[in-house]
Amino acid sequence: MKKIALSLIKLLLGLVFLTAAATTQAAETYTLDPSHTYVLWHISHFGFSNPSGKWFANGTLLLDEANPQNSKVNVTINMASIDSGIKELDDHLKGKLFFDVAKYPTATFVSNKVTLTGKNTAKVNGILTLRGIAKPITLDVTLNKTGINPINNKQTAGFSATAQLKRSDFDINALLPGLGDDVALNIETEASKTTTQG
Repeated sequence: MKKIALSLIKLLLGLVFLTAAATTQAAETYTLDPSHTYVLWHISHFGFSNPSGKWFANGTLLLDEANPQNSKVNVTINMASIDSGIKELDDHLKGKLFFDVAKYPTATFVSNKVTLTGKNTAKVNGILTLRGIAKPITLDVTLNKTGINPINNKQTAGFSATAQLKRSDFDINALLPGLGDDVALNIETEASKTTTQG
C-alpha cells in the first residue's frame, strides 16, 4: 500500500508540475512593431468634414493564446510624433490648446481586463492617460492573424481595434463645440514574439 501511495503522490506531483509549466509557457511576451502599430483618430471639423491624423506607438503585449482573457497590453505613444499630413496643423495640435506635448510628451494605455466576445474578438478595458489625466477606455479588438511573419521570420500577432472617447474628458476643450468632442479611434498593430536570450 505504501508503494502505491507513494506512486500516486509522485504522479500527482508530476501532474501539478506539468500543469504549472504549461501555464507558465502559455503566456508569451511580444513587442509591438512601431512601424506597423498606430492610432488613427477622426474628429468632426465644424460638421464639414472628418479630418484624421495618427501616432505610431510602441509597447509590449503579454499574449496567452490558450487563455486570451489573461492577455495584457501596455502601450506608449510619443505625442510629438502626431502626423496629420499638414505640418501647420501638427504644430498647432502639439501646442498648449491641444496636446501640450512639451508638458505631456507621452500618452499611455494599460489594459486591466480582457473579455472575449467571439472566436477572434474581445473587449479590452484599460486606462488611457493623456495630458496627465487617466480615464477608463474600452477597445473593441479583432485578432487578425498569428503566424510567422515573412519579413522578420518571427512569430507575429496582428490586431485591429476601435474605440471612442471625448476629448473634453482629458481637458482638451479648444474650439468646442464646433470642433467635435467625440473622437473615433482606429488602431492597427503587429507584435512579434520577443526573442529569449539563452
